[in-house]
Amino acid sequence: MIYLILAAGIFLLELRIKHVIETRREEGKETKACGGALLIRKYHNRGAFLNAGEKAQPFVAVLSLLLTAGVAGFLAAALRHRGKAVYKTGLALLLGGGCSNTCDRLHRKYVVDYFSFGVRWKWLRRIVFNLADFCIFAGMILTVCGREDRI
Repeated sequence: MIYLILAAGIFLLELRIKHVIETRREEGKETKACGGALLIRKYHNRGAFLNAGEKAQPFVAVLSLLLTAGVAGFLAAALRHRGKAVYKTGLALLLGGGCSNTCDRLHRKYVVDYFSFGVRWKWLRRIVFNLADFCIFAGMILTVCGREDRI
């Protein structure tokens, strides 16, 4: 049950943050946070990571939906067994982040990204993320690391 709460919590938190960004931020305006370590800005990502596939939005949306459904299936199967906490946590992070970005792709036709890192490297500074992206990344790592846990 805790894993489903984690996934739902990520989804709902992202829903709220994205709503605030969409309604209160002007595209192109940037605000420094955390002493300049984070840059808050509104960006509409019309593709996948780094806008890959932006010209094939329907394909990216369907692929995102299928992958998210697959993760939900793996989590449902894993929940029937004891143990594998790292694996289940990874799947929950993947599911929460995936649901958030998939919902954006299906509803808005773009993913709302809202922060960058205030670093000196321009290539990294230009990349705009959202919390779901980090949940997906952390979830992938935990899922791979935790899949060998004993049941």
